[in-house]
Amino acid sequence: MVRVLLAPDKFKGTLTAAEVAGALAAGIRARRPEVRIDIAPVADGGDGLLDACLAAGFTAVPVDAVDALGVPVRTAYARRGADAVVELAAICGLARLGALRAPVSASSRGVGLVLAAALDAGCTRIVLGIGGSASTDGGAGLVRALGARVLGARGETLDSLHGAVKLDLTGLHRALRTAAIEVACDVDNPLTGPRGAAAVYGPQKGADPDQVELLDAALTNWAEVVAAATGADHRADPGAGAAGGVGFAAVALLGGRLRPGTELVLTLTGFADRLAGADLVVTGEGSLDEQTLHGKAPAGVAAAARTAGVPVAGVAGRCLLDENSLRSLGFDDVYSLVAEAGSEDEALTNPGPLLRRIGERIAEGMA
Repeated sequence: MVRVLLAPDKFKGTLTAAEVAGALAAGIRARRPEVRIDIAPVADGGDGLLDACLAAGFTAVPVDAVDALGVPVRTAYARRGADAVVELAAICGLARLGALRAPVSASSRGVGLVLAAALDAGCTRIVLGIGGSASTDGGAGLVRALGARVLGARGETLDSLHGAVKLDLTGLHRALRTAAIEVACDVDNPLTGPRGAAAVYGPQKGADPDQVELLDAALTNWAEVVAAATGADHRADPGAGAAGGVGFAAVALLGGRLRPGTELVLTLTGFADRLAGADLVVTGEGSLDEQTLHGKAPAGVAAAARTAGVPVAGVAGRCLLDENSLRSLGFDDVYSLVAEAGSEDEALTNPGPLLRRIGERIAEGMA
């Protein structure tokens, strides 16, 4: 019996990874009902991480937290044994805010509340996906939620980085002393400077040039405060600027280790085991483009499949890569919604039926 492994990432702004897989599966079954279909949604550490883990057998643990603006939200982390997976985007990410932006005041506090809940529940390994952040607070909100205190010149507790002169770590969650923190991170930006968190990612979070300058100055001061408290300066570490500086705080204050997101997620979800015995892998994302070449989830899936000798079909909303790039990634065939529909508008407004049609075409091409 032919076995097809459907392992797409989300089509950002239109469909979740599970919805993409469901539409493809419907199309394949319409033409080849005898085909065995295995669905394994993937992610690279941003939104969709929890879905990928839940599909791989983790259990959702509901938690009360706050979004980037401090508004209460009901969210969850995923748990399997003593392992917990926390998705920043699902808690205080940019997508949660819709059209709202608060580049100076947005906070990472919510993700700290969820981390604290997982630690309180006895989890000893935390995998933290930090893609899709709405804040540029250097992870200060995160560590405050875990018990640290950011202090001003008069010893007062501050709710922001501005005016910070000292960091009190005496109340930091005790479980962090023994817990292993792994951070899914796919960027190598430092915390500050022209390639730092504020300069590179601040504008997409709504910061104007003056606010970018203000945020970078605050992050520079924060790095010095943290260095004084810990005796080590991590501001220039590759990935310190990820998620508005959450990467910095995770390494400098939580003892975390930054790891390539796709690699970490594929290992966490047991993708190699799901791949065994597959006759075809189908993966993809909203746009196959230059970013895909730099470690995005479909590239990781295609590489794993190529190593295992399994053919790979790519599916995307649009494909901006040339044939040589696609072949180098390991794709044997690529289908796009734009090509299927004939227009970008229809690809955006009608992705489900288009994916079903692509699923039918994939099935018709099977031996």
